[in-house]
Amino acid sequence: MIIWINGAFGSGKSQTAYELHRRLPNSYVYDPENAGYYIRKNVPKEISKPDFQDYPMWRETNYAMLEHLNREYTGIVIAPMTIVQSEYFDEIVGRLRASGADVRHYSLCASKGTLLRRLKSRGEGERSWAAAQIDRCMEALSGETFRHHIDTDNLSVSDNAERIASMSGLTLSPDNRSKARKTYDRWATQIKQIRFFN
Repeated sequence: MIIWINGAFGSGKSQTAYELHRRLPNSYVYDPENAGYYIRKNVPKEISKPDFQDYPMWRETNYAMLEHLNREYTGIVIAPMTIVQSEYFDEIVGRLRASGADVRHYSLCASKGTLLRRLKSRGEGERSWAAAQIDRCMEALSGETFRHHIDTDNLSVSDNAERIASMSGLTLSPDNRSKARKTYDRWATQIKQIRFFN
């Protein structure tokens, strides 16, 4: 099974993915962004695109990687990634489903105010690139293509993970971590997502 966690920037995709990973034995977090950073780093500026999702090779690489993992890995693959163009979504998720993969897709939704607060808490202001994408992400993800929708305004990261697990027919391990350990794990996940290059 592949669990694709979608959502606007600040919706909690990575935190939810790693929460699932911590509580799902035999699971793996696959980050589709890594293919984009590789492409961006290895394409001359003269022919570079502002959004790496616009490269057909980004979609092809992620389809091929996820298809390989689905075929070879016996556990649950968790992919946190914002993708809002339906044709790009179909090139990856649609193709995977057509090839027989069991892909469960969830869009984490929240109000614009909540998303901005969450971005601010991780050091990104209202003028950041991520904040500027909120409106287009919210509009695109509201469509039927991007179901199932989970309203996270009043949910914790643990709530998100439990909701996704339940909807996917999965049982999470009990969470016996202390409050301090949970805080540490969330900070560690956040730091892991910081990119030190463009």
